[in-house]
Amino acid sequence: MPDPGSDPKRERLNLFDPKFASEPQPIYADLRARCPVARQVFRDSPVVSRYEDVVAGLREPGLFSSAMEKEMALGTERPMIPQQIDPPEQTRYRRLLDPHFSRRKMEALAPAIRSQANALIDRFEARGGCEFDAEFAVPLPCGAFLSLLGLPLSDLPAFLEIKDDIIRPQKRRGVPLLPIPEATAIRKQAGRRLYAYFERLIDERTAQPSEDLTSSLVHAEIDGERLSRSEILDICFLLLIAGLDTVTATLGCSVARLARHPEERARLVRDPGLIPGAVEELLRWETPVTGVPRIATRDVTLHGCEIKRGEMVTFLLGAANTDAEHFRDSDRVDFERERNLHLAFGAGPHRCLGSHLARMELRVALEEWHRRIPDYAIRAGETPVYSPGIREVMHLPLVWSPRG
Repeated sequence: MPDPGSDPKRERLNLFDPKFASEPQPIYADLRARCPVARQVFRDSPVVSRYEDVVAGLREPGLFSSAMEKEMALGTERPMIPQQIDPPEQTRYRRLLDPHFSRRKMEALAPAIRSQANALIDRFEARGGCEFDAEFAVPLPCGAFLSLLGLPLSDLPAFLEIKDDIIRPQKRRGVPLLPIPEATAIRKQAGRRLYAYFERLIDERTAQPSEDLTSSLVHAEIDGERLSRSEILDICFLLLIAGLDTVTATLGCSVARLARHPEERARLVRDPGLIPGAVEELLRWETPVTGVPRIATRDVTLHGCEIKRGEMVTFLLGAANTDAEHFRDSDRVDFERERNLHLAFGAGPHRCLGSHLARMELRVALEEWHRRIPDYAIRAGETPVYSPGIREVMHLPLVWSPRG
């Protein structure tokens, strides 16, 4: 890591290094202290790490734009809506979508999520162990999201293949990283599969509407006009990719942390009322979506470092969330932290659309897991395996003593 006065182009940060994924907090601290605007290996692009700089950047889409469908073409043919467009156009779509993800509507789903969580735990509780990612962290939020969209649970394996090939194409191929051309080709193929699926679904919902979000989109209007077929496809593409990944990643990171810190886990078992605060604090500390990209629309200098127009800038949410200049005792995990204004869901006009759904799912999952399996640990000799980028714990074998 460079000294504050040195040229950051002389040093490179690899955000996709597996070591970074497994324990990023010390790297975050070094970045903030010595190089608040660094450069990463990928694209030789800037990385911004201090809380105030990250918040300011995310709140200024006129300076740091989300319109990056070419730079971040994750198998897409057009921009993902509303994430890859900027206000004022983006605002129109958020006004349409936000009511579907309101706190009240998401809380109404909690009983079904709770029932599903217990059905999953029933499968392995008496066994005294499970692979947490595959047996709980993946199926719980994924099942809930497919239900919200009106998609059959039987299609989940195909969706997970598509999602992984788009977000982390190396996962199914058993390698740490893939060459960019190969990863791009895999993403394009997965994207075509996803578009084809939703093309068929739109036809079905047009002919026979149902009580689900997809049907609502097919028949929705903005300013008196129906959404076009492309608009519906681009919204569904984003919703599925985001809805099947980020809560899974957060749940895995959270439980991996609690498995390693029995004193924290015991507090939640003794007092389940702490769980909502624990959800927020684990989002802050773990921050599975480590950073978000933006495109600089003009030249700008930050902390003496030049960011050129057209460069992709990564705003490092995880580093901002552990910044001692903003969070008191930032290196301490505190389930009763006051005014926990973390950035795990981003900030500004592109703040995560599904934050209320995510919070509800995480709360219910941790409540039911710790009610049913209060004392667990990582299997001896095993080490959790984290993916870079979005920090999903891809392998988390847990063990416990069955009760009764």
